[in-house]
Amino acid sequence: MEIEEIINGIKKVLDEADSAREEALKITREIVRFSGDAIKAIHRNELEVARKRIENAQKLVSMLKENLKPYPMIYYSGYVQNAHQEFVEATLLLAYREGRELPSPWDLGVPEADYLMGLGDFIGELRRHFLLLLIEGKIKEAENVYQFMEKLYEELMTLEYPKGLVNIRTKQDQARHILERTLEDLTRAKLNRELEEKLETVIKNER
Repeated sequence: MEIEEIINGIKKVLDEADSAREEALKITREIVRFSGDAIKAIHRNELEVARKRIENAQKLVSMLKENLKPYPMIYYSGYVQNAHQEFVEATLLLAYREGRELPSPWDLGVPEADYLMGLGDFIGELRRHFLLLLIEGKIKEAENVYQFMEKLYEELMTLEYPKGLVNIRTKQDQARHILERTLEDLTRAKLNRELEEKLETVIKNER
């Protein structure tokens, strides 16, 4: 085969892959946008809005998987993984807020490694929910969230794999710091509540 024919054949393959990459970039941006909008809606207690955004993102996740079947090097690239993580994070948060079982990576149609990274980010969003509950004075509910965060962290820490397989160590470190700050906030809030109750008792007895 002449070198010109070889190069032309290679160009054809790469042109097709490049077109798939460009389309994937557009889809992943939409997945990230829908997922981010869903998370914002969840924290505003607009769960129906969040559900619709996640449904839109789920369709795009499925489309992306189908479109990139011939191009695994693109499907397992960084920007696709990031989109999956955002989607997983939003989906897990909605499931938790609705009191449902957490969906698995196989339910969502995403790679297991991407799911684990999204699970790590989910702990951060739970902290945000925890803080909103503290602001509202719902200490018992906030404590329940902390206990769930602790459970997730313990499970996350059972994972010991090389970075080349799944870069989970970073998420484990982040989760540990988040959990430490959350426990400090919870302890402080409970002490403040106890102090308030004692003061109220003293004031009532003095009347």
